[in-house]
Amino acid sequence: MNPLKVVVLDRDTIVKRPFSFSFPHELIEYGATLPEETADRIAGADIVISNKVVINAGHIAANPQLKLIALAATGTNNVDTAAAKAAGITVCNVRAYGNESVAEHAFMLMIALMRNLPAYQRDVAAGLWEKSPFFCHFGAPMRDLNGKTLAVLGRGNIGETLADYARAFKMNVVFAEHKNAAAVREGYVSFDEAVKTADVLSLHCPLNDETRNMIGEAELQNMKAGAIIVNCGRGGLVDENALVAALKYGKIGGAGFDVLTEEPPRNGNPLLKARLPNLIITPHMAWGSEEASNRLFEILAENVEKFVEGSPQNVV
Repeated sequence: MNPLKVVVLDRDTIVKRPFSFSFPHELIEYGATLPEETADRIAGADIVISNKVVINAGHIAANPQLKLIALAATGTNNVDTAAAKAAGITVCNVRAYGNESVAEHAFMLMIALMRNLPAYQRDVAAGLWEKSPFFCHFGAPMRDLNGKTLAVLGRGNIGETLADYARAFKMNVVFAEHKNAAAVREGYVSFDEAVKTADVLSLHCPLNDETRNMIGEAELQNMKAGAIIVNCGRGGLVDENALVAALKYGKIGGAGFDVLTEEPPRNGNPLLKARLPNLIITPHMAWGSEEASNRLFEILAENVEKFVEGSPQNVV
């Protein structure tokens, strides 16, 4: 067997463990790859490993020798999968590695916002507790999770894991049907009902033409006063400008986002400029606990090994 050329395009986004493939190979690793560098770097590659680097139809057409695109993520929107399929190239992704990591992060954002933790941190830093005439300081309202309704959009592994956590806190959990669905499946509530009745709305769905800006001004206006929205799914599921307005005018109680429409947000973002005490932004790291990062690496390496063995797994 001739050595296979394996090219890793964004190695710095993957846990620092060495690849040790059992088959003859030449391994070339790049810490990061800019769009204008992709074509040169994948030229002649048999296997390309990418996390977020875009591989488009032009790249695929220029590399008829390419056999496998192994994604170091679950999402596939950075690869032209239709062009890959037409060219006979296998695309594999990594699934179910971060269920607990993402669900725990979403739960953290939810409980922090229901208790208004950021607002109280700000008050303490401003010296308000020191000036209090009593032993305590009350500012922003705090609410229990017990008895509240969590509406989950996206009933995959992460959504189900989050639901289990919420039930342990005695929350009422519902799963929302797709927006504009013709019928509501058993075990779901309609999208509109979920938006209107949820105390917490948590998004765990992919970004596509149907879900882009699925939560816009109209949906935010229909949410309960004081409701919380959490997005650990994909940037672009929520209209960010409409969200800032809803937060500033007190229409909803808070928002916790781990994803933005542009990542990294080099050109700024309305959520980053808002600087509100009821808004928490984290830098797309919900997936990255130590445990999840190591599981991702192991599944990724196994995807490559299984493909070369002739029994590919996690094929998109």
